[in-house]
Amino acid sequence: MEIDLLNLVDQGGCSAKLSASELKKALADLPKITHENLLVDIDTHDDAGVYKIRDDYALVQTTDFFPPVCSGAYDYGQIAAANALSDVYAMGGQVLTALNILMFPPDLPMSILKDIIKGGQEKVVEAGGLIVGGHTITNEIPVYGLAVTGWVHPEQIITNDQAQAGDMLILTKPLGSGVIISAKKNNSVDEDTYRAAIDTMKQLNKKAAVIMTKYGVKCATDITGFGLLGHGLKMALGSKVSIRLNALEVPAIQNVMELIETGFIPGAGFRNLEFVEDQCDFSDQVPYNTKMLFADAQTSGGILMAIHAEMAASILDELKAAGYASSVMIGEVIQKEEKSVIIV
Repeated sequence: MEIDLLNLVDQGGCSAKLSASELKKALADLPKITHENLLVDIDTHDDAGVYKIRDDYALVQTTDFFPPVCSGAYDYGQIAAANALSDVYAMGGQVLTALNILMFPPDLPMSILKDIIKGGQEKVVEAGGLIVGGHTITNEIPVYGLAVTGWVHPEQIITNDQAQAGDMLILTKPLGSGVIISAKKNNSVDEDTYRAAIDTMKQLNKKAAVIMTKYGVKCATDITGFGLLGHGLKMALGSKVSIRLNALEVPAIQNVMELIETGFIPGAGFRNLEFVEDQCDFSDQVPYNTKMLFADAQTSGGILMAIHAEMAASILDELKAAGYASSVMIGEVIQKEEKSVIIV
């Protein structure tokens, strides 16, 4: 009998993240570490750290891991790897090497462990990287991810704090993976919708990174555990601007709004909305269910990029040609207002 990994966990994927408010409290008193070669650190809560090796070469380092986000072990391995690799791409980098991080229950069949590792390795190979080792311990539930090293030219680093008033905002993947996985755990989603979420989460952000570098994009972040609102807020605060989102333009995976209406809203969505709500201004025309979609914790989500307006059409064309079919302009960057994120 095949084991459904979702039945082993309460929260899977990036929905298992510690809440942003609790994390902020925990990190508040840590001493600041500086170094002349440290180009990007934790100050702006960016997607990865960047350390300069020489004038034309810097290392990008990140790690990400989580409990199962889907039923099958192979899919889980692929999605967890794609999610970890995404942080490198969000910084404009390319992947070099990765280390497996795996916690595994000793009473589960080793075939599941093998399929998780296989899925992860195949995604790293697709990224052009190498798995060079890892570490495994026993645990009550499976937890898998990667520690990733990539590289980027120091003059081509993309960060989450360089948005400028007048920039347009593009999102490359649809929202709703957290909602769909919640419904899947309750056997309340059709197979086509579930597979649509799986395919979206498996898709690498590699080609999006190449396109951003080609056009000299300076500001981007990937949308993961804190949702569109949380990661958009980080971009706005870091850049000292406000962002205005057009609620009708934000893409969603098929049938997601119906699932939210039915009540399949993961706990992470409520935590995310609570964290950002006092810094958001929602138009009266934005319904509650749309707020929950925007707060939904994404796993291996898309790239939110701030780009010069004159580049928007060309970048969108290239993103769609590269396989990001849902890529769309969802808003704009404006001068700093009282609220950092405005949804109309």
